Amino acid sequence: MKFAVYQTSQIGGRKYNQDRVAYAYTDDALLLVLADGMGGHLHGEIAAQIAVHTFMQAFAQVAKPRVPDPEAFLRENTKHGHDAIMRYAQENQLAGNPGTTCVAALVQDGQVCWAHAGDSRFYLLRDKAVAAVTHDHSVVQQWADWGIITLEEMKTHPDRNKITNCLGGVDDMFYVESSTRVALQSGDVLLLCSDGLWGPLLDKEVAEGLAEGDLSATLGKLIETSLRREQARADNTTAVVARWGAGEENTTDMAMCMVLDYR
Repeated sequence: MKFAVYQTSQIGGRKYNQDRVAYAYTDDALLLVLADGMGGHLHGEIAAQIAVHTFMQAFAQVAKPRVPDPEAFLRENTKHGHDAIMRYAQENQLAGNPGTTCVAALVQDGQVCWAHAGDSRFYLLRDKAVAAVTHDHSVVQQWADWGIITLEEMKTHPDRNKITNCLGGVDDMFYVESSTRVALQSGDVLLLCSDGLWGPLLDKEVAEGLAEGDLSATLGKLIETSLRREQARADNTTAVVARWGAGEENTTDMAMCMVLDYR
């Protein structure tokens, strides 16, 4: 498969970075995954790490080199991550359950599908426009859907960080929303990001910012813009981005898992 990929994370104005991100690939499949640990929950960074590692371990086990059922893989491993977080809380006798958002995308046979829980987003960008984007599981998104507030008001509303779905957290609060497969075109960009990146930006800025050029440089500029606009209020800002049909041919005899080092 021919693709270029880059991942990065900035702590922003927070004391800790609770975001986690990784990608993995074989000759026939590419997996991207990102989790944003919830700061209001104990050990949010551990919940995010469990979610990402659940996907990495599963991909290494089943991608030989293809994933038999991409949609089922995404749904099942989002649920497995949720279950693993709940077990961790129980086994370590935590006072509450850690929580995290999670978004994952899988490319195979020139097609992409994705799944998510929470307000971390997947974008499919094509021709400097948003071809597809996940629907946030958040209080402000619900209010916007109901016409109570506008999409513009979502970005500055005081409840914008309250989500309605996550891995861990409250057990009966969790569910997985997933897509069907979408055919990719050469030059398409796949972006997974935490709300620290997309929150201060317009979708148009995201699409146009990643349309051309080196991924590390273009993503870096978007992150700088988000951090500058939020200043001291800036959240952890994390993303993994891939351009389909660009970069070098990626070949490997085994699943390669690339987890961002937070040391």
